[in-house]
Amino acid sequence: MLTSDVKVGDLATEHPLVTRVFERHGIDYCCGGGIALSVACEKKGLDAEVVLAEIQKELEGTTTTEERWDEAPLEDVITHILVTYHRPLEEEMPRLMAMAEKVLEVHREKAPDTLPELVSVYRALKSELEEHMAKEEQILFPMIQRGQGAMADGPIAVMEHEHESAGEALRRLRELTNDYTVPEQACNTWRALWHGLKALEESLHEHIHLENNVLFPRALSS
Repeated sequence: MLTSDVKVGDLATEHPLVTRVFERHGIDYCCGGGIALSVACEKKGLDAEVVLAEIQKELEGTTTTEERWDEAPLEDVITHILVTYHRPLEEEMPRLMAMAEKVLEVHREKAPDTLPELVSVYRALKSELEEHMAKEEQILFPMIQRGQGAMADGPIAVMEHEHESAGEALRRLRELTNDYTVPEQACNTWRALWHGLKALEESLHEHIHLENNVLFPRALSS
């Protein structure tokens, strides 16, 4: 039986489907994965027992088995991160940038208080993530693959700090988009941008969780 004393990150690691519930309620399971579910719910003004019941229902309602990356070889975890998150990000981030700039150019007067800042925040996030992934692929991941993960506390601390920064940018984007509520006056590109940014947020939450709560601790203890 699951209890509300379990850490959010541990729940997401041991039961990957639980992240669906966390995403629905805006519970931070990546950078904030080190706190108990009860504390996370309290921060969001949620009833922990209600959320726990929703989690139980989610787990009981599935017939599929998701990959347990906390049990896979570290090499496989890194390959999964590269294939599932890094490579798609390289393609998706420029696409979203182009859409954001187009929406700003055409519709600036419809949302002058939010669109300019949204483009600025996203541009900074894109640049930061591109540099971040390059450092992981050129420095940290090779160290782990060479069996030097226990000596990677410095690079890992840097990566975790940058994850926090990315998390702040994601939170600001959600605020600027009113929880990705599509405006009535939005054109198709504007709508696609909102949907794309929301999908990016969910993917980055999974991505950061996998590194912060699975790969990094296991590498340091290897």
